Amino acid sequence: MPPPAQSPRIDKITPLPSHEAKWIEFLKLDWTDQNGKARVWEAAGRKTRGSSGVDAVAIMTILRHPSRSPATIIILQYRPPVDAICVEFPAGLIDADETPEVAAERELKEETGYVGRVIGMSPTVVSNPGMSTGNMKLATVEVVLVDEDIKPKQQLEEGEFIELIIVPLAELYERLVAYSAEGKKVDSRLWHTAAGLQLAKQLQ
Repeated sequence: MPPPAQSPRIDKITPLPSHEAKWIEFLKLDWTDQNGKARVWEAAGRKTRGSSGVDAVAIMTILRHPSRSPATIIILQYRPPVDAICVEFPAGLIDADETPEVAAERELKEETGYVGRVIGMSPTVVSNPGMSTGNMKLATVEVVLVDEDIKPKQQLEEGEFIELIIVPLAELYERLVAYSAEGKKVDSRLWHTAAGLQLAKQLQ
């Protein structure tokens, strides 16, 4: 992928009228609390949830190489809502009639070029339940490599600018700390995974 011609930037921020929203909608939730009191909550919801009942999938890749320690794939991409380069797992929305498993293998191939198989799938989890109805699953996908493996070509859509990084699992936590010090924003799912690996290492 050729280097981008310029750095991304936010040019203008304005309120989004509901009739212009393609991907999300604002919801007013009338609900009753544990004391029987009527309350109102404001939330954002996705318009794209399909038959699986799950909005998106994130992918923790396990790269297995015959002569190297296990590694994973992380990506760097600019995210306009936080106006920063974010450090994330490969991820994407689940198409209308897809299963999370199919979506995980498809998104991994598109964003990284690697082909693997799902060996684990989380329950449906939520990322920001105080603000959004959005949910997701975290897939673990195994990619088995050979000594002669060459880095595959990404299959990015127009307008996607994704930098692929391969990191040994043993170095993941330290690498995310370094990215954060550079001013990049680390996705919470990736950070929590790395923090769990780090804690397990410390408790050994």
